[in-house]
Amino acid sequence: MKRIGARPRIVRGSLVFSAGCLVLGVGIGVGLPYLAKAGFHPITVIGLAVLAAGLALLAVSGVILVRAARSWRRILVVPVLLAAVVIAALTIGQAVAATTVPPTTVGSTTPADRGLASAEVTFPTADGVALAGWYIPSRNHAAVVLLHGAGSTRSSVLDHAVVLAHHGYGVLLFDARGHGRSDGRAMDFGWYGDQDVAAAVSFLQTQPDVDDKLIAAVGLSMGGEEAIGAAAGDRRIRAVVAEGATHRVPADRAWLSGEYGWRGTLQEGLDWLTYGVTGLLTAADQPPALRDAVAATAPRKVLLIAAGDRADEGSAARYIQSAAAGSVDLWIVPGTGHTQALRTHPREWEQRVTAFLATALHLEGNKVSP
Repeated sequence: MKRIGARPRIVRGSLVFSAGCLVLGVGIGVGLPYLAKAGFHPITVIGLAVLAAGLALLAVSGVILVRAARSWRRILVVPVLLAAVVIAALTIGQAVAATTVPPTTVGSTTPADRGLASAEVTFPTADGVALAGWYIPSRNHAAVVLLHGAGSTRSSVLDHAVVLAHHGYGVLLFDARGHGRSDGRAMDFGWYGDQDVAAAVSFLQTQPDVDDKLIAAVGLSMGGEEAIGAAAGDRRIRAVVAEGATHRVPADRAWLSGEYGWRGTLQEGLDWLTYGVTGLLTAADQPPALRDAVAATAPRKVLLIAAGDRADEGSAARYIQSAAAGSVDLWIVPGTGHTQALRTHPREWEQRVTAFLATALHLEGNKVSP
């Protein structure tokens, strides 16, 4: 039997290995998030099967490539292959997870359970997606679009809505597209945020209790990033509060190399790959960087809230703020995790956020008695 030469084996092994990395990334991006959030859903089973197939392809191709390598070169093959697997898992896996989001469910607690009058509402985006939410009427003629984070629903920001409503603000808290009861395909990097927030602002403008010059956006995590991005291109949004906003495009991470040296540079490269793959998997356009967005929003005011227990949040917030220091305020909350400021510092969150909104919207007072 004729023996296959080293070069054909390397080519064959490389092709199988590349396929294995791709399949592994898809399996990680689908199987693990579905397992964590949906349990043994049919898509969970498919995702885990794809993950197992990716591991099998990597094992087979790894053996081929190691055997094809000559003498001392085998020492280099294994770490190179392992590095490639890690990169595929971190980049392809994240991109797939962000564009293949498990279903999310609106909680059973409603504004009415918290003593607030509200209406279940739906409204369309410019591209025809129906979004669902709760609207709590305004008592001071000002209103807020309230945006939840990735992989959650309006239920996760109900406590924030209660605080704002008690100060007289109308509050529209809604499920981002593909989340909760909203239609459309979910995208957990928030790249549909401009369209979703614009539709929410248009809804508020039709409410008789709202002055359309007194509309702000408040968002957490992905929602904060969406609020910042939307305000840059929509002057109807007069102020923004963004808690836990860090990054959603490669340019948002440009500060990493300066702060962490070669490790930061490596992370910037991984982010570039992640968002590049994401762009291939979604119909959404990649939005502008958050730093560019706050610069475009100025002189309208922005309040950034960052978790004191997350060093990266403070660094990211300072980097964003540097583009428009005169119009961007920053509150780094000590002893606090991601988007947990209302829980750990309830009185200060209430005071800071409502005072900021009252000043930014030029309201005469910042509190209305319940």
